[in-house]
Amino acid sequence: MYRLIVIVSLLPIIIAMVSRWWFGLRVLAEEGKRRCHCDLTRWVPPTDGKTNVRRSDETAAGFGRELRNQALLSWRENEPQAAIARQNTLRFAAAVPPLTTMVAAMALLVGKLPVMGVFAVLFAATALAAAMTLLSLPAELRAIARHAQRVRSEKSFPDRDDEQAVIDSAIAHAWDASTPHILRWLQG
Repeated sequence: MYRLIVIVSLLPIIIAMVSRWWFGLRVLAEEGKRRCHCDLTRWVPPTDGKTNVRRSDETAAGFGRELRNQALLSWRENEPQAAIARQNTLRFAAAVPPLTTMVAAMALLVGKLPVMGVFAVLFAATALAAAMTLLSLPAELRAIARHAQRVRSEKSFPDRDDEQAVIDSAIAHAWDASTPHILRWLQG
């Protein structure tokens, strides 16, 4: 039975890791290094204390991170319940696999669970976290798309290629953040 749980749990884990690489890491490696220039009179970073970009010349990954942060702030103001639900899902995905592993290890120590059972519990908890974060990702991607449309209409970036690289990087940051921490650690 434990082998069946491990095998079934591998599917969402593999999907999460492949999608993080394809939509996140690969895009950041290709587009993220591009040097972009923006018009600082139109590009206004949020005043939340997390802002790193305060100059007109930065990589697409840096501007993309800021675009995602701006989109998330706007999303929290316009749709607070959806934004809070996404944030809670990310917290759940960060907390459940390590806590479940600790409980399973304690069960192993007292003899209630075999070693294969501990692995099955770890895989199942990680698969649940990966599935939940991937299922809640489309709402965040829609928020980024709405904010990207506003950036396009304001013409914050004089070069359309810079603008597209920044938007692609913002989406890639969302895909990167939607993978549970344990999988990010394994994937590097």
